[in-house]
Amino acid sequence: MLRTTLALAAVAAAVGLLDTTTCAAATGDAAVAALQVALHARRLYPGPIDGVLGPQTASAVRRFQRRAHLPVDGVVGPGTRAAFGRWGRHPLGSRILARRAVGWDVAALQFLLAWHGFPCGVFDAILGDRTATAVRRFQRWAGLPVDGRAGRATVAALRAPPAFSPITLAWPLRTGLGDRFGPRGRRFHSGIDLPAQARTPVAAAGAGRVTWAGWRRGGWGKLVTIAHGHAVRSMYAHLARVDVRVGDSVAAGFPVGLVGATGHATGPHLHFELRLRGAAIDPLTALRFGGWPSTLLPD
Repeated sequence: MLRTTLALAAVAAAVGLLDTTTCAAATGDAAVAALQVALHARRLYPGPIDGVLGPQTASAVRRFQRRAHLPVDGVVGPGTRAAFGRWGRHPLGSRILARRAVGWDVAALQFLLAWHGFPCGVFDAILGDRTATAVRRFQRWAGLPVDGRAGRATVAALRAPPAFSPITLAWPLRTGLGDRFGPRGRRFHSGIDLPAQARTPVAAAGAGRVTWAGWRRGGWGKLVTIAHGHAVRSMYAHLARVDVRVGDSVAAGFPVGLVGATGHATGPHLHFELRLRGAAIDPLTALRFGGWPSTLLPD
């Protein structure tokens, strides 16, 4: 156990020296996420791209070193980084990132963009159209020049902690918590899932005005969106039925629809999402602690 702990600490130190961020620990580390993407590209790491340096990631590092005929010490030093080829080059911030860039820094960029509310699909370390669009959206959100290139100012803004809700909201369902806001496999889950039986009533999380009520493409299915003021909007997806119309004013607790599985959903549940000026933020930063489901324990 001690040897494993020391190996993990060594990897963390080595990776951290190469690419540090100031994001909260709860978001994971962008450098570790980039390492996981590089290991996944070599089919050595099947786990989630979550930026968490656990035993599965450390084991994959040792397998890679063994395959590359390197000292098997579990430490991601310069030799191990070099052996990754283009997937291991360029720590984040060492160059300006533009379309068609590939590498370690692109994977770290994608990870930070997702945590700041602008996920760009699969974490693949390739700066394609979706990542370039996410960069532009983040730059606009952060008040930066919008050019789709991740230079010093954009990277510095991404190193700041993710935004949180400026208002408090109520839970739209009294149920347990499914998937949280954060990495899910090789993608990013931009809301929380609240599992419930089909056709369970869904309540507005706060007072506001309905800005969307109906089917929405992109996997949402039947969706309701409510503007609450303070640039915050709540989104209720995969509904079986929508019970409000665009322009309606609703109070907290007002029924907006029924739980369903429309759109891209594997079973009945509510996908609940919050947006702050267009950026996805963790809904748990808004939901009242006193109203948390009994199955949800704070970390």
